[in-house]
Amino acid sequence: MPEIIKPDLSGVRRINVVGSSGSGKSTFSNALANILQVRHIEMDALFWGPDWHWPSDEEFFGKLRAAVSKENWVLDGNYNRTIDIKWEEVDMVVWLDPGFPTTFFRSVKRAFKRSLTREEIWEGTGNRESFRKSFFSNDSIILWSVTNFRSIRRKYEALSVEEKYSHIRFVRLKTPSETEAFLKIVREHHKPASDKPALTA
Repeated sequence: MPEIIKPDLSGVRRINVVGSSGSGKSTFSNALANILQVRHIEMDALFWGPDWHWPSDEEFFGKLRAAVSKENWVLDGNYNRTIDIKWEEVDMVVWLDPGFPTTFFRSVKRAFKRSLTREEIWEGTGNRESFRKSFFSNDSIILWSVTNFRSIRRKYEALSVEEKYSHIRFVRLKTPSETEAFLKIVREHHKPASDKPALTA
C-alpha cells in the first residue's frame, strides 16, 4: 500500500504529483519543486495551446517527452494516456486525495476567481476562464471534477498496488494537514547539493 506521510526522498530525482481537479496539485508541486530546487513541470501548460487549442497526441507527447528528459523535476498532472511516458523513469508518485468536499470547494473558488479577474492561466496562451465556460458549459472544469472524482480515486487506488509499478514509491496524502506536514518534513530534512545526482531527504 502507498506510504501515508513520512517522505523518504533518498534516490528520488523525478516526482509526479497527481489527483483530482481542485486537489491542489499545482500549488503543492510548485512548493515542493522550490524546496528541492528542481524544475516544476505543469502538464496543463504543456497541453493547452493559445486560444484553448487542443493538440494532437503526437504533439502533446512530444512536448512531454522533451520535458521529462531532464534529470530532476516535479511533474504536476494526470493525463492517464501519458503514464507510459511520464512513469517510465519516475521515482515517486504523490497522490493528493483530500476528499470530494475539499476538491469541489477549491474548484468552484478557483473558477470564480479566474472568471472574475480574467487572469491569463498559462503565460503566452491568452487562455482565460469565463463564468459561462466555468459554470454553464459542458466544458466546465467544475463539471469535469464532479463527474470524474470517483473514477480518478479508483484509478490511483488500483495503480498504486499494481505489480507493474512496484518500483515507484506512492505517497497518498488525504488531508490538507497531511499535505502541509509532508512539505514541512521535506523542508526540514532536504539539504540541497548541486553536485549530487539525486534528491536527498
